[in-house]
Amino acid sequence: MPNKHKPSEQELREFREAVADIKPLPSKPVHKIPKPKPQARFARAAAAEVLQESLNGDPDPEDSLLGKGLYYAKPGVQQAVLRKLRRGHYSIAAELDLHGLRIADARTVLAEFLQTMRGTGLRCVRIIHGKGYRSGPRGPVLKQKLNVWLRQRQDVIAFCSARPVDGGTGALYVLFSGR
Repeated sequence: MPNKHKPSEQELREFREAVADIKPLPSKPVHKIPKPKPQARFARAAAAEVLQESLNGDPDPEDSLLGKGLYYAKPGVQQAVLRKLRRGHYSIAAELDLHGLRIADARTVLAEFLQTMRGTGLRCVRIIHGKGYRSGPRGPVLKQKLNVWLRQRQDVIAFCSARPVDGGTGALYVLFSGR
């Protein structure tokens, strides 16, 4: 809280006398160290990977799901349901983050998660698998595995890549049957 005391003329005079002999210190120019330029987190690794792929020949683009969306609906599921799922119209009831896990660990965690979801009656979840930037020419490994694992489940009626705001091609919306 500021002091509301106004100095008297005598106090001001005494202060001026006390600081009369003081000389300001010479100012030295401040040498600022330039900040490093921002870099994308995996820019060097991605550039090295592109260079390596160009030297080894171009892999079949159909083998990689990098940057491609996944869409699946069991036979009998209306296109309108898949369209609503792709647009994010279903409320996300739960979320599972798998990116960074090894395949065996991801499968175990996914199975436990789906088992938990089975009894809750929840309809839609989001599963984050990552975009596979560190997977090299193999492409996004967890994304490929999820594509297979989820198609095998009886209780999963549809899934698709999430909207960009929810993770884009690095995440899936998964829709369960109402049973």
